[in-house]
Amino acid sequence: MPDPTYTPPEVWSADTVSGGKFANINRPTAGAREQKELPTGEHDFQLYSLATPNGVKATVMFEELLEAGHSGAEYDAFTINIGDGDQFGSGFVDVNPNSKIPALLDRSGDAPVRVFESGAILLHLAEKFGAFLPTDHNRAEVLSWLFWQIGSAPFIGGGFGHFYAYAPEKYEYPINRYAMEAKRLFDVADQRLAQSEYLGGNNYTVADIATWPWMAPFVEGTIYEEAKTFLSIDDYEHVGRWARQIGARPAVKRGRIVNKTWGDEDRQLLERHSAADFEGKKL
Repeated sequence: MPDPTYTPPEVWSADTVSGGKFANINRPTAGAREQKELPTGEHDFQLYSLATPNGVKATVMFEELLEAGHSGAEYDAFTINIGDGDQFGSGFVDVNPNSKIPALLDRSGDAPVRVFESGAILLHLAEKFGAFLPTDHNRAEVLSWLFWQIGSAPFIGGGFGHFYAYAPEKYEYPINRYAMEAKRLFDVADQRLAQSEYLGGNNYTVADIATWPWMAPFVEGTIYEEAKTFLSIDDYEHVGRWARQIGARPAVKRGRIVNKTWGDEDRQLLERHSAADFEGKKL
C-alpha cells in the first residue's frame, strides 16, 4: 500500500506506477503507438466511439437528428475499445490527436473534416443541421449549460468515479473531495430543472443530450458501483424526472446501445450502419 506520508519528488518520473483500472493504457505521452487504419462505411459521417457517457452523447445526437427527419445525418459507427488501446492506432490519432472517444470524420463537404471532443461534435452537428440549438436569445443559455457539462464531467468521472470505483485503494480525502463536487453539480442541475423542463429552457437541446449520459446512470444506479446510494441521488427529484423523461425517447434508447461492448448482448450494437441494425435489440 502506498505510504500515506508520501512526499512528491522534485521531478515526477514516468516510471511511476499509477495503478487502478485503465492503468495499463495510461502514459504521459501522446501520439500513435501502432500503425492501424480505421474502418470506413458508406455514409458522410464516420463515428469512432465507445458507449461511455461521452460516447453516448454523439450517438444520441445522431439518432435524434434522424428521428427528427434529417436523413442526411445517416452515419456509420465503429467501436473503439479503449481498454485494448484502439485509440492509439495511427488512423484514430489522425482524427483525434488527443486519443479520446468520440471522434468524428465528416465527409459531407468538399474535403473531410475531423471533429474531436464530444461537445465540439454536438455543436458541429447542431449547427450543420440547424437542430437542437436555438438561434434566438436563448442560444446563450443553452451554450452555457452545454459548456457547464463539459467542464463538469472530469469532476464526476475522472474525479469521483476514479477514486470511488477505480482507484486501487480507497482514500478518504479524494473520495470526499469529489463526492462533494459531484453532489454540488447534481444540485445545480436539480435547482435548474425545478425551474424549467430542460436545462436550456422549455426545449430539448444539445445541453440535455450532453448531460443526460452522465447523470442518468446515477439515477438508474448503473455507474460506479454503489454511487447512487453513496451520493443519495434519489434526493435530486427534478434530475430524476428529467432523466427518466429523456431516457424514454426512442432516439435515446437507440443511441445508448451503439458501440456498447458490455452487459446483455441484446443491448449491444458494436457497429451501426443503418436503422436496420437495431432490429432484434432490446431498447
